[in-house]
Amino acid sequence: MAETLISPGVLARENDQSLVTAQPQTVGAAIIGPTVKGPVEKPTYVSSFGSFQAIFGGALESGSTDYTYLTSIAANNYFQQGGESLLVTRVTSGSFTSATSSLIETGSGGPTSGLSPFVLETISEGEIMNTGDTEIARGALATGSADNVRWEIASVNTSSGVFSLLVRRGNDNNNQKVILESYNNISLDPFSSNYISRAIGDITSNVVVAPDGSGTYLQESGSYPNISNYVRVKQVNFNTPHFFNNDGSAKDEFTGSLPAVGSGSFGDAVGSNLNAQGANNFYENISTQTQGLIGTDYTNAIQLLANQDDYQYNVISTPGLTLTDNADSVNLVKNNTISRGDAIYVMDLVPYNTAIGTVTNAASGVDSSYSATYWPWLQTVDPSTGLLVYVPASTMIPGVYAFTDASSDPWFAPAGITRGGLGSVVRAERKLTSANRDTLYEANVNPIATFPQQGVVVFGQKTLQKAASALDRVNVRRLLISLKGYISQIADNLVFEQNTIATRQNFLTQVNPYLESVQQRQGLYAFKVVMDETNNTPDVIDRNELIGQIFLQPTKTAEFIILDFNVLPTGATFPA
Repeated sequence: MAETLISPGVLARENDQSLVTAQPQTVGAAIIGPTVKGPVEKPTYVSSFGSFQAIFGGALESGSTDYTYLTSIAANNYFQQGGESLLVTRVTSGSFTSATSSLIETGSGGPTSGLSPFVLETISEGEIMNTGDTEIARGALATGSADNVRWEIASVNTSSGVFSLLVRRGNDNNNQKVILESYNNISLDPFSSNYISRAIGDITSNVVVAPDGSGTYLQESGSYPNISNYVRVKQVNFNTPHFFNNDGSAKDEFTGSLPAVGSGSFGDAVGSNLNAQGANNFYENISTQTQGLIGTDYTNAIQLLANQDDYQYNVISTPGLTLTDNADSVNLVKNNTISRGDAIYVMDLVPYNTAIGTVTNAASGVDSSYSATYWPWLQTVDPSTGLLVYVPASTMIPGVYAFTDASSDPWFAPAGITRGGLGSVVRAERKLTSANRDTLYEANVNPIATFPQQGVVVFGQKTLQKAASALDRVNVRRLLISLKGYISQIADNLVFEQNTIATRQNFLTQVNPYLESVQQRQGLYAFKVVMDETNNTPDVIDRNELIGQIFLQPTKTAEFIILDFNVLPTGATFPA
């Protein structure tokens, strides 16, 4: 129908106003550091401390002493404070490999009798995944532990060509099985919907450092995404394509290829969590040698997390690395965070038992609104051992951010008695006086204060930016991170769309309501969004550009409250 009326009539138009406004993506914190087990240098999202422990483990056993990595303590505190999503990247020192299944035998009578029809390997890497070669009393494994796994073929149906596979905890026994995962009616027929590789997964990934310096990335191999949290299929030695004859009976040459009922272990993994030279400094003893690692062990993980497309987070920490002892690694995280522009780095400046002058001097060498630092160190209860241990502030601060997000919004200050309380902290390394706090805050170091009745409290929210502006405050930086993330998410959907008024209006109808909601939730005093012909001139359009300008007046926090108590003589009149 024509879009204009020339002679009398009715013009029916359609205006689609039913577009569903996209919601902001939920992103959480990222932590880089050593763990007891888990995939090495493969960033992994976890949604609870229970899932963290299942993938990355708990305490590290070293002789008669148990230690807990700062990564685990940080994860526990983060989820206790309301965190919903955590991106964990395990780092190690030296070579680490997965453990592979010991011999899985086939049924008797066939040409493949006594051979492994398939091989499994653990997703987690390191010697801790080795459960031994033989079973002892009650079917237990001598080196089985709660941190590793074993396999069992529970049943086999040769007439149907299927079997059941169980993944069991490494320290169980045949009388008290702990089944972590079960896969029923598994087939070796690659044309089957329940083919073993398809049902369990067979994807492996390796860290590649591009020789031309273009970046660090994970290169995947395999055909089917990993479904199991514990194992993947390394190889299938005896496929059974088209298992059945035309009459529906099993082909004789394949019936002997199925695995036999039995259970077994994993072995041949390489990689120890403990440094052979004894440089395994934990808790307050960490230095250039930190928890068995050195700064360069973190390089690949740090470079991987620079990829903004693959990994999303709004705060990152590296508990165990300090600027004083590991400057290159810390500065690499800081620079990557600046380049990403969508997160804030909670940086530790100094090791335990450092003078205030050294702290402020270290802070003077950093200038970035995408970084913030806190001091002093804190004493907390180790969730794995129950012991009191000292940890750097970056272990606990992401939890404060998570509590702020859950109880208020990212643009509220993660500080003060209302949102900055550190309930899981027993004491600070040092009780700061008012003068101490002044000295630290002037140097852009956020003091962690101790108050009677209130306990240990974060009492500052400056970034490490030197210039005085709105972005020298954590709440404003986190406001900008939130707004940029959501608005960029909307703009992504406009790439390659027609550069017309309709496209610009589509953008405005999504962005303006969102900014209004932020204003109503005390994030902004005022805002204005411009995307029209004033900034999208014909010349701009001819360059295939679409320009939007967003003007913001961020809400400021009341950090310095001045109360004037005026004592007046009797009979005086109070001012209006």
